Amino acid sequence: MASFSILLVSACSPEPYSENSSLVTDKAALTRDSIAQNSENIEDGIRNSYARLASERADVCPKLIEEAQGSQVIERVAEVMVNDYCDYFLYPRDGQHISVATNNRQIEALLIVPALHNFANGGYEVTSYDKHIIRLSYNGATYKPQNLNYDIVMTISDHSDKEYS
Repeated sequence: MASFSILLVSACSPEPYSENSSLVTDKAALTRDSIAQNSENIEDGIRNSYARLASERADVCPKLIEEAQGSQVIERVAEVMVNDYCDYFLYPRDGQHISVATNNRQIEALLIVPALHNFANGGYEVTSYDKHIIRLSYNGATYKPQNLNYDIVMTISDHSDKEYS
């Protein structure tokens, strides 16, 4: 009778079966990961919405830029850098080539996401369809003016259109 009561107590124990425990833990971890990913996607969407609106203003950053249908050149004239830098969000396709030029020698153009690339060293070959962030920053010898005016030209060409030097 004593051994039967021990079996009964151990069978009704609140400790779950260890295999079920790992399934519950894995499911909880997956739920946390998907919630975190969802949260990141929402934040990125908000930043892109803000950047899309900012693209209509010369003095607000960051800006989402998109190439016009049938055009390889994105030209922004009379942009105003109010802070220390301005970011431009771009979604080029895999295999495209990006080049950036400004009319102000005191501005440095860098690709900062998904890789670090200095456009002073030439164009950049896109290796994946992903968000690309081009950062223009003041790189002059004197203090930056409060409102720095500049023009920027970005060329996004397909691999077959790229000129080799």
